[in-house]
Amino acid sequence: MPENEVHIGIINHSNNPLPEYATAGSSGMDIRAFLTAPLTLKPLQRDMVPTGLFIELPAGYEAQIRPRSGLAIKQGITCLNSPGTVDADYRGEIKVILVNLSAEPVTIQHGDRIAQMVIQKVEKAAWLQVESINETQRGHGGFGHTGKQ
Repeated sequence: MPENEVHIGIINHSNNPLPEYATAGSSGMDIRAFLTAPLTLKPLQRDMVPTGLFIELPAGYEAQIRPRSGLAIKQGITCLNSPGTVDADYRGEIKVILVNLSAEPVTIQHGDRIAQMVIQKVEKAAWLQVESINETQRGHGGFGHTGKQ
């Protein structure tokens, strides 16, 4: 097993292939819609699309569900809560919240690649309550404080 590979248990209730990397350098695996009928999203409509996938992530990992760039630019379809997080202790079906940001209805077919899944290590935070925190050059600046350029 390569150094950067982790084994993850998966149940696939669909007839779609397992999530897979499109190229050797891909960080996300394409995941597909598991539908009994086509799903048409009207402009600005959102829906939760099933995948038929159930995974068993090891402790210390998460799966991030992210939009596919081709769907976003070509059809205006994106994941509404991006990235969506699948926690290590979740055992339900992975579903993807898609939204149509285009001006035209878009139809999702069974087997369409609707999102990508990235597996990430997760660090746990341990809060240390203090009376002050270090100052930085940026300070309180945020939300575009550095301008457009």
